[in-house]
Amino acid sequence: MLPAPIPADDDARLQALRELLILDTPPEERFDRLVEFAAAEFDVPIALISLVDRERQWFKARVGLDACETSREISFCGHAIVQRDLFEVVDAALDPRFADNPLVIGGPLIRFYIGAPLVLPGGAAIGTLCVIDTQPREFDAMDRAILGTLRDLAVAELIGQGEAGVPA
Repeated sequence: MLPAPIPADDDARLQALRELLILDTPPEERFDRLVEFAAAEFDVPIALISLVDRERQWFKARVGLDACETSREISFCGHAIVQRDLFEVVDAALDPRFADNPLVIGGPLIRFYIGAPLVLPGGAAIGTLCVIDTQPREFDAMDRAILGTLRDLAVAELIGQGEAGVPA
């Protein structure tokens, strides 16, 4: 297993995440609806809004997963935030970065992962909107576009613009 890399801008990224004042807050319907829609739209058992902190990834919203956080070191989302494009793992059991990851060889038995980095207007990638399956698969162009739109909605909610595009 390759531990999730640390982005070059991690200190600034973490500061931007802290300034949102969202870590460890109670569930909120506006985020829950996004992951519920993602899970249904892509027919996957797990969908998350994951925020990547210094030592952990914390789930602001989740479907299909009881845990509210995991170690950053084993997180797929930790890999996703070092790029700005979608990060897709077609079959984690065959991917040398993840094949022996505890989340692959044990519960929840991740095989497919795709994460859309949540990038704030200043450029900080603070987490992902991701969907996870227990079967290998690939997203087509339409799936990628839909996930990108859902990611944009999640970022708008995070920065307080809401669905109408005006401050909440």
